[in-house]
Amino acid sequence: MGTDIDREAFGEADDAAFLQRLEHCLSTLGALLQRPGFGMGPATLGAELELSLVDGAARPLDHNQAVRAAADDARVTVELDRFNLELNATPTPLAGRPFATLDEELRRLLGRVADAAQAHGGRPVLVGILPTLRRADLGARAISDLPRYRALNHRLRGLRHDAFRLRIAGADPLELASDDVALEGAATSFQVHLRVDPADFTRTYNAVQAATAPVLAVAGNSPTLLGHRLWEETRIPLCKQSIDDRDGRGPRRGLARVGFGTGWLRGGPLELFAEGVRLHQPLLPVLGDHDPLAGLEEGHPPPLEELRLHQGTVWRWNRAVYDPAAGGHLRIEMRALPAGPTVTDMLANAALLIGLSLWLAAQDPSWTYALSFERAEHNFYRAAQHGLAAELVWPLGHAGRVGTRTAAELVAELLPAARDGLVRAGVVAAEADRLLGVIAARVATGQTGAVWQRRTLAALEPRLGRERALAAMLQRYLDYGASDQPVHSWPTGP
Repeated sequence: MGTDIDREAFGEADDAAFLQRLEHCLSTLGALLQRPGFGMGPATLGAELELSLVDGAARPLDHNQAVRAAADDARVTVELDRFNLELNATPTPLAGRPFATLDEELRRLLGRVADAAQAHGGRPVLVGILPTLRRADLGARAISDLPRYRALNHRLRGLRHDAFRLRIAGADPLELASDDVALEGAATSFQVHLRVDPADFTRTYNAVQAATAPVLAVAGNSPTLLGHRLWEETRIPLCKQSIDDRDGRGPRRGLARVGFGTGWLRGGPLELFAEGVRLHQPLLPVLGDHDPLAGLEEGHPPPLEELRLHQGTVWRWNRAVYDPAAGGHLRIEMRALPAGPTVTDMLANAALLIGLSLWLAAQDPSWTYALSFERAEHNFYRAAQHGLAAELVWPLGHAGRVGTRTAAELVAELLPAARDGLVRAGVVAAEADRLLGVIAARVATGQTGAVWQRRTLAALEPRLGRERALAAMLQRYLDYGASDQPVHSWPTGP
């Protein structure tokens, strides 16, 4: 999110000064994008992994700051709720064996966190939503004791003028209201970053938007919330509703702060940054130390601190990122994938998403006229709700036709395309084959992380009841996850 936050209260003067800086940032970024060669360079892959901490009874452990301090690594950071941490992997070239590199680093960081958590009787768990959460775990006291998160909570509540309300369908529909944003911390994700040359940004971003639905369908790992069986990827409606800043006192107007977008990108990356500024009020109006306009004149990539900070509070499922590092560049942050069940499963999901996106980006972009944005958005939410059983619309060939497939059928058909996208980008074929083979096996068995959780809960609940069954299920999840065998191979049963 860029600038460090050490304030919690802001006034109208802060907002006005920050909005002026945002306009300067947009002007500067527009000028940078016009410079020949700006942002060009080898594609890189990076990742952020959010996780939960649990105690010996598989209940949330609210010692994230102590665990982070004990881990003593700048790549480990505190997240929204006191049982959340985030691991930030170092970007690595996409060509070669990028997933093996990420695998090694993530395991090393997870080992540090596990050692640090053990001193507090806890351990990390990689799961989209912690199954053992109770409503009492998600009140205002759950929010991490840092100015950034207290300020976010205060500002979002001020814009909302009402409670944050969840309404999620499922086998056990859930409706509840909250006076704070702690519910959002229930969701943990595996966020993938791809560096993209500005000239390729539009077609690649649109490809990522389209590819996200089938990948999300085969990656589901969040079937319960507060004991309710809901969507295969309950994180999606949870995040959208739990920090919805639109005024709750009347009809909803405007675009939700967490969303899929407004349409296919046509005008280039600046369009996305400008849209984030125009549509969403600043939440953390903290001015950086550098004037964006002066930075451009100095001839080196300006930090654009205000724009980066603001973009970090507009939570699109696929988000544009400007980074001044390495001469200045753009990335696409893919935010829809869940944490877990294993590092291997997460990297397989990432490989499918990156490969399919790169393959689709290389096709004639006319597919964005055949597949309407509304259909792509519908695909995204149906994939989140129904997983591999979702009915998805997809472009067929070059004749402007679309067809409907179940997500399971579609993913199986698209695996060769994803392989082609990875190999053409320079990923070693053996690495692509290994990870896409995990996806193929998951489709063949029909067992995603969400499916395994639902099946195991159904097997345990008649004997144990819902609450104890959820805890027992999570204990098994932790044990199987420690073996790092992909989730499609995990047994279910009483």
